[in-house]
Formats: sequence, C-alpha cells, structure tokens
Amino acid sequence: MTQFDPSIRVQDDLFRHVNGPWLRTAEIKPDRATAGSFVTLVDEAEAKVREIIETASKAPQDDEQRKIGDLYASFMDEERVEALGGTPLEGELAQVDAITDIPSFITALGDLDRQGVGSVFGMYIGPDSGQPDRYVTHLGQGGIGLPDEAYYREDESAAIRESYVAHLTTMLGLAGLDDAAGRAQRIMDLETRLAAFHWDRVESRDAQKTYNLLALDGLQALAPSFDWARWSDAAHIPAPVIAEVVVAQPSYLEGLETLLVPAELDAWKDWLRWQVVHSASPYLSSAFVNANFEFYGKTLSGTDELRPRWKRGVGFVEGAMGEAVGKIYVRTELPPASKERMTELIDNLLEAYRQSISALPWMSDETKKQAHEKLDTFNPKIGHPDEFKDYSALETAPDDLLGNARRAIAVATDRELAKIGSPIDRDEWYMTPQTVNAYYNPTMNEIVFPAAILQPPFFHADADDAVNYGAIGAVIGHEIGHGFDDQGSQYDGTGALRNWWTDDDRESFEKLTTALIAQYDALSPEGADARTVNGSLTIGENIGDLGGLGIAHKAFRLTNPDDAEIDGLTPDQRFFISWAQAWQSKVRPAETVRRLTIDPHSPPEFRCNQVVRNIDAFYAAFDVTADDQLWLDEDARVSIW
Repeated sequence: MTQFDPSIRVQDDLFRHVNGPWLRTAEIKPDRATAGSFVTLVDEAEAKVREIIETASKAPQDDEQRKIGDLYASFMDEERVEALGGTPLEGELAQVDAITDIPSFITALGDLDRQGVGSVFGMYIGPDSGQPDRYVTHLGQGGIGLPDEAYYREDESAAIRESYVAHLTTMLGLAGLDDAAGRAQRIMDLETRLAAFHWDRVESRDAQKTYNLLALDGLQALAPSFDWARWSDAAHIPAPVIAEVVVAQPSYLEGLETLLVPAELDAWKDWLRWQVVHSASPYLSSAFVNANFEFYGKTLSGTDELRPRWKRGVGFVEGAMGEAVGKIYVRTELPPASKERMTELIDNLLEAYRQSISALPWMSDETKKQAHEKLDTFNPKIGHPDEFKDYSALETAPDDLLGNARRAIAVATDRELAKIGSPIDRDEWYMTPQTVNAYYNPTMNEIVFPAAILQPPFFHADADDAVNYGAIGAVIGHEIGHGFDDQGSQYDGTGALRNWWTDDDRESFEKLTTALIAQYDALSPEGADARTVNGSLTIGENIGDLGGLGIAHKAFRLTNPDDAEIDGLTPDQRFFISWAQAWQSKVRPAETVRRLTIDPHSPPEFRCNQVVRNIDAFYAAFDVTADDQLWLDEDARVSIW
C-alpha cells in the first residue's frame, strides 16, 4: 500500500488515505477549476476530438466533415475575429433600439430567442411526464445572469453582486453603449426583482410541484401581458408547440407579469442588450472573451487562465455538431469487448438490485412488485446511439463565426420543435459519445453510458473485477439508483409520473431520506469558508451514490465469492479503494462555494467517505471500529436500496 498515504489510516479517511500523495502534488491546470479522474478523462477525450476535427478540417471525407472544418476554421481565425471586434452585434442591438413598448419587446424577445439570445424563460421539448408516449413543451424560469437566485439575496454573495455589476458595465461599454454603469445597475435591479420570483433549487427539483400541464389559455392567464402568439410568431415556433405546455414554476410567470409594464421598458431594453452581448461574447474579439472569463471564470470559479483557443474551438464544434464528431470518435474509442463487458456488468447490477429489493425490510410486497416491474423495464444504452443526428440543414462558412453559432442554434431548435406531434424517439441520446459522464432519464426509464467514460480508472475491460465493480459498477448502480431516488421513484416503469407506492412505504422511504439529508447537512468541505452541503439539494445524487456503491458491492460478491488477495489486499478492500480512486479530485475554493450553491452533487471527498460510512461491508473490509473517524453508529447508518 506504499502508493497510498501511510500517515492517514483508511479507517479515518478513505479519500485521503488512497489519494493523499496525489492531493499533495497534483496541480489544477490554470484553465481549470478542478483536477482529478474525471478531468483527466475529459482532457483525453478532448485531445482525441481535436485530432478528429483537425483531420476533418484538412481532408474532409464528406459534407459533414467539411462543415466540422468550417466551424473550427471560423473559430480559429483569430485575426478576422479581432478585426470585427463588436461589429457583429450591431444588427441585434439595433433591433433592441427599435423597441417602443411591451408588445414590441415581446416581438424582439422571440426573434432574438431564435438566434440563441437569452430570454426570460427557458424552453425545451421532452416527453410528457403525465403521458410519456408523447412529447410536450416544457417552460422554466430564467432571465438572471448569476448562477442562482440565491446569489441575489444572500449576504455571502454581496462581493459577487458587486463584481457582476462591474462586469455588466465593462461588457456594455465594450459594445459601445453610453452610460454603461447606469445601464448595468438597471439590469442588476431588474434581475434582482426577477430572482425574487424564482423557486429555489430544492423546490425546482420536485417532480410533482414542477409538473403543471396548461393549455395556451392557462399559460396566457399566468402572464396576460406576455403575448404568446406574438412571441411564437417572431420565434418561428409553430402553434402546436405552445398549445400545451408544462410550466415548472407557475408563480415565476405571475411575478414576471408584474414587471411587464411601461415603467420598466427602459430597464428591459438594457437587459435585452446585455443578453445580446452575453450570448455573443464567446464569438467576439478578445476584449469580450477576456472580460467574460474574468467574471464567469475567475470570480465565480477561481480559474486562473482562459482555456486555450483550440480547446474553446473544439467545444464550439462539439456544441454545434457533437454527434457528427461522436460518430467518428467511436470508430476507434469503443472496442466491442468494452460494450460486451459493460452489458454483463449492467445485467449483474440489475440482478443485485432485484435481490436487494426482494429483501428490503421496510417495503411491502405490493410496492416491491411494482419496483421489480420498473427494474425489468430499464433500458441500458452503451457507447453511442444507433442513429446519429442529421446536420444536413446546417449551413456553415469558414469566415462567419457568430453566424455559424446562430445557425447551429436555429437548426437544433428546429430539430426540437419537430418533435411535437411525432413519436417518441427512444434512440435519442442527451449526451454525445465523447462526453465523460452518464445519466438516467426517468421519462424513458433508461440508463446511458457514453463511450468516453468507459476508460480507466472507471472501466477496464480486462481488469480485476473488484476494480471494475468499485468504479464503473458503482456508476452503473448510481444511475439505476436514480430510478429509485426521491424523484425518480415517483416515475413508474413506463416513465409516467405516477404513485406506485403504498402510503406506508413512501413514509418509510422518506424517513430514510430525511436521515441521509441530515448527515450531509452537517458536512463542510475544505475551502468552503464553513459553508455546508445542502442535504436537500443533493439528496437525489446521495441516494444514487449510496445505493450505487452498496448494490455494486452486492453484485461483485454475487459474481466473485472467493477471497483471493492481490498485492496483500482482499477483494473487498480492492473494491473500496477503487471507489476512492474514482473520486480523486481537487477543486478551487471559489468553485467549491459555487457548487455548494447550485450543484446537486456533494463534494468529491463526501461522495467517497460519507457513502462508505453507511455501508457495513466497508466496516468489515477494514475492521473499522468505534474509535475510528469513519465510524458511524449502526443505528445511524442509512441503507435504502
């Protein structure tokens, strides 16, 4: 165990025992807010994608690759971008100047929304939670430039608010607007009033409260001054798209209504100018890019340096034509053996969940039957979609960066709008193959694992089972666990938002989740200035982590009953060490604070340590006793799934 930290006992701090030497010597790259296992894989995927893009740029083999080359060339043509300065904004800013009243503001909002300019709400098309065999439009609160409504009201964020107003002043000045400071303060005042109508992040993740299906007249009644027909005409949105809408936060629209008055028109115009500048800033000259980074990178996340231009260019191409790049990526980065091994691991995790559910002491047979039915309908997706997105409608030019960005958004918007009235596309992916991540989608009851996460330290096709189950096995278990967390458990196997629980079972479940929330509420990571984890915000991910690791261990032992040691470590010890290695991570203090405010995931050290404190197998593996720091009294340990 010489590669670990002998000065820290595993029984006191698994995270630092395993990762201590790395934590002491690893440096966060100046263009990053974090370092660790995830970031390393992201960097590796990014380098491969760069190679793909540059090859397509030099020698395109088809029209799709030519477009990839055009997008990248337009971003990398720094000389042209610098020469243009802020002139690409002129047309859109002139549209804002022409606004004379609230109706014409609504028209401009729709027209600019179509081009990717920020709006007072967010909109997307997705399966209807009430009827998951059809698509419906979803609408959520928006309009603020800080990461969360809490930044506008909490005393701890006062310095950030001041920095934000200074940032607004800088950006508006760069755009050539007079009285930039006065406009910035008007924008801040307006956003502060908007933020007061926002639901907080805990309330906004409530599946029941945020499912409010309304016909157009019901939507119109929430904000009578917002003419939806006018807005949708300007945005080129067909009438069926807003005929029925799921509104996540109805009271936000009611609050918005109070601000859609002539007295606020000048403030709205300044706010919309800011949206124009902000949305375009990544594609403008270095003055805009650097100022944008100064606030959103340095101030909010503590990042020291702007990412190199090629990395930002790669990100731009991936945002516009991600699956076209992914189609090339998986040709070399997803060996058939990896997919086969993943299928085997998933099957074993599902079986472990079946056995665990059958043995749950707190759940009735009636609810267990429903849980098994849901488990039986899980749809695993591995690597990449069967059919990749079509980009034939996208027009690109090697010398029109902002135009390329706007057209890519328009094409993606059209693709989404076309879903209304169409059958559910169960092959669609919401991540590209080159994304280092995984997800669970409740309305399709699917677990999805892109090719890029199927790499060490998470996955080794031919590694010791203990290593695979402790890392990618726990990731698989985590995503399955989302189907049974505080929110996912409200959806049935068809993806419908339906209560399939008895009242007593739901009450028992909530007692367990309440205890887990209390555990995390007490945790404060390094660099957080005594701020603590929000157990209610992170409860879904914490349930996923806890169930994921516990069930991964069960699956591991079902398939590996022997106790053969390797390098002096038992199978269970190797399993938990692999788990800790997967969470190897360093985070800048400013980024830690930002994440505590907005991130539904707990800090990495707690995703490692707090989870194992609740798993009896960890105590047995390392002989943890009441004298050790990771000890948690047996009656305080939470085991849900």
